[in-house]
Amino acid sequence: MKTHNESSDTASKLINFFTDIKYLLKGKVLVANVLPVFTAYWLALHFNNESFSDHWLLFVLTMIGSTLVISGALMFNNWFEHDLDKKMDRTRRRPTVTGSFTLKGVLTAAIITTAAGMLMMMFTTLEAALYSFLGWFFYVVLYTFWSKRRYTINTIIGSISGSFTPLIGWAAIAPANHVIPVSLFYILFIWQIPHTLAIAIKRLEDYTRAGVPMLPVVIGVNATVRQNLYYVIALLPVPFVLLGTFGWIFFIVSMLLTVGWILLSIRGCTIQDKKRWANINLKYSLIYLIVLFMLMIVLTI
Repeated sequence: MKTHNESSDTASKLINFFTDIKYLLKGKVLVANVLPVFTAYWLALHFNNESFSDHWLLFVLTMIGSTLVISGALMFNNWFEHDLDKKMDRTRRRPTVTGSFTLKGVLTAAIITTAAGMLMMMFTTLEAALYSFLGWFFYVVLYTFWSKRRYTINTIIGSISGSFTPLIGWAAIAPANHVIPVSLFYILFIWQIPHTLAIAIKRLEDYTRAGVPMLPVVIGVNATVRQNLYYVIALLPVPFVLLGTFGWIFFIVSMLLTVGWILLSIRGCTIQDKKRWANINLKYSLIYLIVLFMLMIVLTI
């Protein structure tokens, strides 16, 4: 029989293990990528007059397969960037830095997880599998391996990779040449840029110390805040494009969210405490995305 101390030690090890997994898979990033897959899958069922009960196995394959592919990409990123992560306060708790997981072990897990995820996606549709691969390729090869350490366009490339997620969910049900998945791709592409710029301003010292050419490191914070505003303004067409699809409730809510974000971005151009503003901007970006996607689901129940 285990003693109280032994039980506590086992529980502590389990907690530490799952904490390491959370940091390895960048928990919030993983959720932010899986949510659009689910949303698009749900919307595809609704707008193609399909029943969930007829496609429950396809749903399981799509969600687990896409989650594994995304997880594999995130592990490749952690494996390749462990040297940068050592220099940044926000990433020093990742297991590739602390030594909780070996680099060889993380690389092996990344390969196996990616392969398993892609195999599962091949049992959905070829189009969904293709989008899964493209998202992985943009994130691992073009973002992590090629552009992250070299060019400020790493933010653009990273944004493209995350934008494939709604195409995956929709294409599991029907071809993605439809206004909804294309609009979701556009929303995620534009959204990720000000979201990432907010992180870059908030963690400016980290990126400067690590030598990562994020926009505020290269062109300065003030110019980055102006770039942030331009991208947020680019979200203005979304309520108009999707009005005929989701109706006036969606139009009003999405317009209010977008105008609110534009006003916040304009405020960022004049406020002195840019880091405080960046933190508010970051939180607002998350509220924007969650409310928008959840509203789409609610309006189609």
